[in-house]
Amino acid sequence: MSQALSPEDKKRLLAIARQTVEDASVGRAPRAWPTAPGQPPDERGAFVTLHKNGQLRGCIGNFVGDGSLERTVSQMAVAAASQDPRFRPLRPDELAEIDIEVSVLSPLERIDDPELIEVGRHGIYLISPRGRGVLLPQVAVEQGWDRWTFLDHTCLKAGLNPGCWREPEVNIFIFSADIFGESQA
Repeated sequence: MSQALSPEDKKRLLAIARQTVEDASVGRAPRAWPTAPGQPPDERGAFVTLHKNGQLRGCIGNFVGDGSLERTVSQMAVAAASQDPRFRPLRPDELAEIDIEVSVLSPLERIDDPELIEVGRHGIYLISPRGRGVLLPQVAVEQGWDRWTFLDHTCLKAGLNPGCWREPEVNIFIFSADIFGESQA
């Protein structure tokens, strides 16, 4: 079981994400961020979400980390700023308008009963032979969705039709996340 994140851990991870996003916006190579003192290897996944004036500006993550949360958050911050295919790379003149949110993930849990999905607690990762899609726990809350709408939108995120989650070849995974952002600091 991974250690809970302290307020200091969250501040540090947000500072790493901010510095990494700033570096990425000017084309500077990411820094090597040391693991916090006394921390064992941590393979939790993380997503970094960028908002510009309250609107999504980039979001990339991975379900498995790279040995330390610092390294994982840094890698996902670079990706959110420069590799999200929905957006052009972040420019330096946008930095003042960017708000950063980090979601540190629990391990994935495969479920057979969609009734187990708790809106506000779980994110959904859906895998079909025809596509994959993920939505973080906060998305359903922000949009005011119930679990069925949340599942349907995860299908859409995977490039599939709503209701695809009912098909027998589709696997549904849930996860929780420790979500924190600059706007909450």
